[in-house]
This record gives sequence, C-alpha cells and structure tokens, in this order.
Amino acid sequence: MNRPIMIGVTPLYDVQRDSIWMVPGYLEGIMEAGGVPVIFPLTNDTKQLRTLFDSVDGVLFTGGQDVDPEYYGEEMRICCGEICKQRDAMEEELLRLCRIKKKPVYGICRGIQFFNAVMGGTLYQHIPEELPEAVDHRMEPPYDRAVHTVTVDQDSLLYHILGKHIVDVNSYHHQGVKELAPALTASAWAPDGLIEAVEDRRHPFFLATQWHPEFFWEKDESSRRLFHAFVEACRKSRNTLVSFLGCDIL
Repeated sequence: MNRPIMIGVTPLYDVQRDSIWMVPGYLEGIMEAGGVPVIFPLTNDTKQLRTLFDSVDGVLFTGGQDVDPEYYGEEMRICCGEICKQRDAMEEELLRLCRIKKKPVYGICRGIQFFNAVMGGTLYQHIPEELPEAVDHRMEPPYDRAVHTVTVDQDSLLYHILGKHIVDVNSYHHQGVKELAPALTASAWAPDGLIEAVEDRRHPFFLATQWHPEFFWEKDESSRRLFHAFVEACRKSRNTLVSFLGCDIL
C-alpha cells in the first residue's frame, strides 16, 4: 500500500514558555484535504532537517513571529515585533531544500513575508506606520470571517485554484511585502494595493497567502480549496517521484 501524503508543518514558537505550539486549523485543514500533517521540531541541525524533509511530500510554512529584518538589510525598529532567529534559520534551510527538490510549498501570513525576505525582497516592518492609509489588516477575533477583499490575477496559480477574481479574506498581520523578490510574482492584492499572495512560477507549486485559511476553512470554500490544492500538489509530486524511480513507496 502507498503511504499517506505527508505534509511537514513548521512549528510556532513561544519565547516566554520556551516551547513549540500549533494552531489546530493548520493540521485540520490538511487532514480535511486528505493529507497527514507532521509538526517539525524546532532545530537547526542540518542533518536532522534533511531527514525530516525527505520524509514528507511538501512543507507548510505557518504564521508566527516577525522575520528578522537582517534578511532584507534593515535594522530592527521598535515597531517590529518579536523575532526567533532559530526559527528563521530552520525555515531558510527548509525553503532551500524545497526549491532544490521542487517539493510543493505553501506559506501562510509569516510564510509570504519570510519567502519574500529570504528570496531578496523587503518588508514593511509595521504597516500602520509605513502605510497609514492602508485598510485594517489586523482584525479582532473571531478570525473565521472576512474583513476585506483581495483581487486575484486571472493568469495565476491562485486564480486556477480559487476560480475567482475577487475573494473575501480574513486578515491578521502588521507586516507585509514591500519590494517584491525578483523570483516571485504577485498574484493578489488588497484594496490598498498591499500584495496578498505570491508564487514562484518556475516551481511546480510554490504559493503563499497573507490571509489565514487555517482559521476560516470550516466556513469558507476558498480556504478549503487552498488546502486541497496544496495536498493534491503534494500527491502529484510524490507520484511523479515514484514513477521516476520506478518503484512503489513503502
């Protein structure tokens, strides 16, 4: 029998408690789509990371702390939130491996910001300060509701997944994409012009959204579609590898 579609999930980190934790919706969204989520430990051991990476069919990069501004050549300002250098380093290595091995990648909130910063773009360290006319991107709970729309590029992977030019989304972030990384293509925008989704069109499946389907998937068809598309991309990637190797997965 073929093994299940395994999805690596990067851990959230609680600095005060020195512990990793997880928002259930990341895992539930993957499971509802037919995948099996595996939470990675927080480690910078390259050998362990490669072993973990080889055991999964794709990687979900979750939300959490701000990205270290050193990645985009800026000093950390007082408006920047808490960072976790260990997590940044771990995710940098996982992203590098995903790009080399062409495994499916999906980033959420911090994910879009991290991809952009690591790949050569820059970030707004605090949107309310740098874009005072921006829509309110930091909603109050509950998070399973829409607070603004995004406009989707009709030539994008995202449009292929959602089938909509205008999508209602939730929003909970204070940073965002400023200058877009050269390898990335913007595929959705908020009404204030802020980039809300990116993709790398040279990669079989490389997508990141600024909004939070993990909070919204039970009520929102578009959020479910994102998880389903990601898991299906992981399935196809695994099957392609199996076909190439000419063997069955144990």
